[in-house]
Amino acid sequence: MNSTLTAFRALVRKDLALFFRDRRALVVSVVTPILIAGFFGFLFGGNGDNTPVTRVALAVVDQDESALSTAIVADLGRDPSLVINSMTREEAQERVGSGKLRAAIVFPPGFGAAASEALAGASLKPAVEVLYDPSQPLVRPIVEGLLTQHVMRQATRDAKPVPFTLKNTAVSSGPHYNSYAHSFAGMTVQFTLFMSIDAGVTLLLMRQQGVWRRLRAAPLSRFVLLGSRVVGTTLIALLIFTAVYLAAMLIFGVRIAGSVAGFAAVAVAFAILAATTGLMIAGVGRSVGATRGLSILVALILVMLGGAWVPAFLFPEWLQNVSEFVPTRWAVDGLDAMTWRGLPFHAALLPVAVLIGWSVVFALIAVWRFDWEGE
Repeated sequence: MNSTLTAFRALVRKDLALFFRDRRALVVSVVTPILIAGFFGFLFGGNGDNTPVTRVALAVVDQDESALSTAIVADLGRDPSLVINSMTREEAQERVGSGKLRAAIVFPPGFGAAASEALAGASLKPAVEVLYDPSQPLVRPIVEGLLTQHVMRQATRDAKPVPFTLKNTAVSSGPHYNSYAHSFAGMTVQFTLFMSIDAGVTLLLMRQQGVWRRLRAAPLSRFVLLGSRVVGTTLIALLIFTAVYLAAMLIFGVRIAGSVAGFAAVAVAFAILAATTGLMIAGVGRSVGATRGLSILVALILVMLGGAWVPAFLFPEWLQNVSEFVPTRWAVDGLDAMTWRGLPFHAALLPVAVLIGWSVVFALIAVWRFDWEGE
């Protein structure tokens, strides 16, 4: 009995010693939940103060330019929770439809005069139009509430009500918004990255076991050896894309409402990025356990910043700007543009260019740091 208990304690001590010996893996296992929990806590209220986490970017189209509409627009511009951009209706519709703005408020011609006539009972209430992105349904009631608040504030100043109605218009180039389209874009990006991590860790293990040293002895160039891994992982990533999106189309009604060629270009560009990410992991990694843990942490951060879990419009303005340097943001936005947004091929060119650019950077780092001799 005593010998069994002693052996049991020794085995437990061994497992604990192995865990605490790899300090990088230990740090990752603690840091990962802290970062993720902190990220979501920050997005959804922080410590409960009244400072806006993010400001709603709106377009305002004042086709009336009366004293009433001008005063309301000026009041909207002073709201700390809003970022107001004045433009024409055509510009506002294009920017909301392409996802560059969340919503737009349109004051029609004759709004001020019609409001006065409606107050006297001589006409119907004028309609203020709200153009909104259908992928952001929470924004529409927020904009409606803020608009009503500022109109009522102006009515209080003038000591008379301002009668008006709201007209909501969903703006999208595609036939209709399908929330599954964005979800599948985010999850495909996430799990393709996880596949690339497994590929990179496998390559790292092969390197440590001396497999690559033996392959290097064969009459094959470094380009052939590493290039073959990139091509193989890229093909696997494309198979994942194909399988996931076939299920999305057959079961959940996701459609490529935009350019099919553009969708394929974004998919191929991200597949190459995933392959070079795996290669870079193998090049810079040391221990398998720590490398896997650190890579998963980085992948989760990239996925979060890319808007795969939480739409990027919920981010604070500064974080939205930072996320534009993250390749996953361009992948998700590119897939959204080609599916439910229904945008043409040229809308895929910038996401593809950014993804290929990051792929080149990752590949160069991998070649530079790759240790053919192993550990």
